[in-house]
Amino acid sequence: MECVLIDACGWAALVDAELNIDIAMSKIVGKPKYLLLEKVKQELLSLSKQRRGLLLDLLDKKSELVKAPEGLRHTDQMLLELSRENRWPVLTVDRKLKERLINTGGSYIEVTSKNVLRFIQN
Repeated sequence: MECVLIDACGWAALVDAELNIDIAMSKIVGKPKYLLLEKVKQELLSLSKQRRGLLLDLLDKKSELVKAPEGLRHTDQMLLELSRENRWPVLTVDRKLKERLINTGGSYIEVTSKNVLRFIQN
């Protein structure tokens, strides 16, 4: 089973696109295990105070919390390290994070302008 790391902006884009995460993911990676860093969860909780409809209850049910790599403080750095170490793609739409993932041998899943998921591997 493939694991997918969830980034805050990736989750928000998925919700905004009104995609069913299970159906959309099954088309590109099968039935993955969704992994969530505590720091990403905090970012989403903060974002939910400014906007509604982020489906955080659904994310809590579908995902498993994972520990951040030791010594790292920035969310993107944590995602990069976990992706690189474990070969897990990151669900994100953050342009800088996607570039850094590719430059370090990682991969990502993005929500396209046509409201579908696309898997980019290095």
